[in-house]
Amino acid sequence: MTESLKLLFLSTSVGQLGSGLGGGVELTVLNIAQELHRRGHKIAVVAPVGSVLESIRVIEITGDLQVTAQTQDYNASIVMPADAVLANMWEYARKVEEEWDVIVNFAYDWLPFYLTPFFRTPIAHFISMGSLSRSLDRIAGQIAAKFPGTIGVYTVSQAETFAFADECQLLGSGIDLLLYEFCSQPEPKLAWLGRIAAEKGLEDAVAAAKITGIPLKIMGKMQDEDYWQKICADYPDAPVEYLGFMTTIQMQKQVRECRALLMTPRWVEAFGNVAIEALACGVPVISYERGGPAEIVRDGLTGFLVEPDSVNGLVSAIAQIDKIDRRACRSQAEVEYSLGALGDRFEHWFKSILNLS
Repeated sequence: MTESLKLLFLSTSVGQLGSGLGGGVELTVLNIAQELHRRGHKIAVVAPVGSVLESIRVIEITGDLQVTAQTQDYNASIVMPADAVLANMWEYARKVEEEWDVIVNFAYDWLPFYLTPFFRTPIAHFISMGSLSRSLDRIAGQIAAKFPGTIGVYTVSQAETFAFADECQLLGSGIDLLLYEFCSQPEPKLAWLGRIAAEKGLEDAVAAAKITGIPLKIMGKMQDEDYWQKICADYPDAPVEYLGFMTTIQMQKQVRECRALLMTPRWVEAFGNVAIEALACGVPVISYERGGPAEIVRDGLTGFLVEPDSVNGLVSAIAQIDKIDRRACRSQAEVEYSLGALGDRFEHWFKSILNLS
């Protein structure tokens, strides 16, 4: 691209960047920001105080964090803390909007959509989850109609949860492949990555580990301690170990040695960054055929897709995992999910919003 853009990213408001509270969108913000910065675009990220983003300018904003949408009822009323960090972030954006070409919203919340018509600078909204909130669905649909082409999503599965699916730009995801080391000879163990929360279905992976007797390494942010303790009580003899929330470098050292990554979502996962992280290490993915992972995993080639909520399906797939060529897994990550490919998609999106393409 010949013209440098000035892009102001407004991060998730449910947690600091680097904390793991924001789930996969944290990695998405990091990777897009770094790739576009590498290409010569001016990037700054507005995020809750305490956020860390390597090599990218972060504007830290104080205030109370938002409650995550997945912990609320679909018909819940709009709730904002008295000193909402999200409101404070957008007040900052309003003051400086003339300095930027595009403002990019990564918060899954009603407020940024509501504020969009009051800004002069174009706002691009990247939605990180499927339909979870009636309030957000309604206002996002209005913005999709009024400002065509400004709403982006990860996958078709995610888009189809919204009434405005046809207006969504499919942008996928990507990772820095240099951070993930290929391993051709795994050890007899399995991996599970993600927030420890009910919608991730961790108990099914634990049950499969107990049936097969293969140790399961669990990594991710502890979001629901009561949920975790119930799993431990229900499966006291399962060969599992919780390793906590890890950096990318720490995590991939563990994952790359595993025979497979298990993905057990109870909800429509918008994408599944952990799937492409595993593939980058040469690790096959065994996932329920639900949501984003079903668009990532090449069944029988880079992993297996099994019937949703079927522990027996997980067990059967584990028994066949050695049929998968681990080099094919790495190859898929290289071809489809590189930072270069990710940068091309987002660059084109921003150019289209500015009518530069």
